[in-house]
Amino acid sequence: MTNKEKLGRFLSLFKGSSKVLVVINADPDSIASAMAVKRLLWRKVSEVGIAYFNKISRPDNLAMIEYTDPGIVRIEDIKKENFNSFIVVDSQPDHNEIFGQFDYDAIIDHHALTCDNAIYADIRPDYGACSTILTEYIKSKKIKPSSKLAAALMLGIKTDTSDFTRQASLKDIRAFQYLYRFADNNIVTKVERAALTQEDLDFLGNAIKHRKLMHNRVFFHAGNITKPDELVVVADFFLTLVMVNWSIISGIYEKKLIIIVRNDGLRKGAGNAVKEAFSMYGSAGGHKTMARAELDLTLIRKQIGAVNKKALGDWIISVIEKTAGKKIE
Repeated sequence: MTNKEKLGRFLSLFKGSSKVLVVINADPDSIASAMAVKRLLWRKVSEVGIAYFNKISRPDNLAMIEYTDPGIVRIEDIKKENFNSFIVVDSQPDHNEIFGQFDYDAIIDHHALTCDNAIYADIRPDYGACSTILTEYIKSKKIKPSSKLAAALMLGIKTDTSDFTRQASLKDIRAFQYLYRFADNNIVTKVERAALTQEDLDFLGNAIKHRKLMHNRVFFHAGNITKPDELVVVADFFLTLVMVNWSIISGIYEKKLIIIVRNDGLRKGAGNAVKEAFSMYGSAGGHKTMARAELDLTLIRKQIGAVNKKALGDWIISVIEKTAGKKIE
C-alpha cells in the first residue's frame, strides 16, 4: 500500500465533527509527529489537541517546544469527554499505562509491533523515526510544511537516528532532504545547542565519579531522581567512552525503577536484551541501540528483598550480566 493510500485510510477515520486528541510521551520525534497530524487534519475536523504525560526537563526538548510552538498541554489539563477520537504517535498503547486510558482510532509508530488494536495502525519498525512516516504523509498530500513544522520534523528525525548514525534508513535520509528546503534551520541550530543545565552537569559529574565498568559495560544507579531525562544524558555520554559498548543507567522516579540502556549498535539489540531481562517487572523494550525499562519496585522487592540504592544497583548489574551471554556480547 502506498503512502497516499495509507493516508487516505487514515483521513477517512475522521469527520467534520471529530474532536481529535493526539496522546504522546513527549520527545522531539513524538512532538513533531503530533504537529504533523494536526496539520494533516487542519480544516478537516472540528478540533485537534496534543496531550503529553511525561515530565519535560531536557533543555533541547524545552527549546524545541519554545521555538516550534506545538501547542501541547499536560494530559491532566485535558477533559477526555471533550474528545471523540484518539491517536497515538511514536508509541503504542501498551508502552505506558497512561496510554491505556484511551481507545485509539489510529496508531502511527516506528517501534517494533507490540500492540495494534486500533481501527488504523501504521507501524514501521524499519524506519528510524516516526517523523519520517509523517513526512511521507505530508509529501503524499502535497502539503508545503511551515518552517516550524519542517524544523520540528527534522529534529525528530535527527534525534531518533542520532544524526543518522543509529537505526537510520534511506527513507529517513530522503525525508530529511525533503524537509530541509522548507525548514527554519535557525530553530534546528538553537534546539541542538541547548544541551545541558547546571543541574545536568552536576548529575553527570556524580555519575562519572561513581560509575562501574564491567566487561565493556558501564553502570550507574543514581537512587532517587527528580528528572528521568538526566539518565538519558548520562547514558548517551558514557557511550562515548573508549572501550565502552553498553551504557546502563538507572534511577527511581515516582516509585518506579527507570533503566536507560544504550549500545554501540555493533552487537545484539538493546531492546530485546532489556525486554528479556526486565519485562517480568514492568514495561521494557526499545530499539537495537537504545532501550528503556520502567519497573514496579514492589515486584522487585519480592525478588530481592531490600530495594535500597546499593541493592538495586547490584541487582541491575547481576540481571544484565546473566543476560549478557545471550543478548549483549
